[in-house]
Amino acid sequence: MIKVRIPTPLRPLTKGQGEVEVTAGTIVDMIETLDTAHPGIKARLCDESGELRRFVNIYVNEEDIRFLKGKDTSLKAGDEVSIVPAIAGGR
Repeated sequence: MIKVRIPTPLRPLTKGQGEVEVTAGTIVDMIETLDTAHPGIKARLCDESGELRRFVNIYVNEEDIRFLKGKDTSLKAGDEVSIVPAIAGGR
């Protein structure tokens, strides 16, 4: 199983759960599995073409998937995935 940390803004879709467990071979599989169990989550993470939204950061074992293989990053049992919405700031 893979542990997925769900950010606060998405927790209404997971019935308030901050962590869920899934079985998936890649980030793409994980998103599909999450969406099956928690409908609507994929639309919040991906755009209409299926690409990850710019403001969504995903980490596997604390490594940004942008520096790995993006949404094709492999997952294995015991991995921890964090979904982190980007926070913009400024004056």
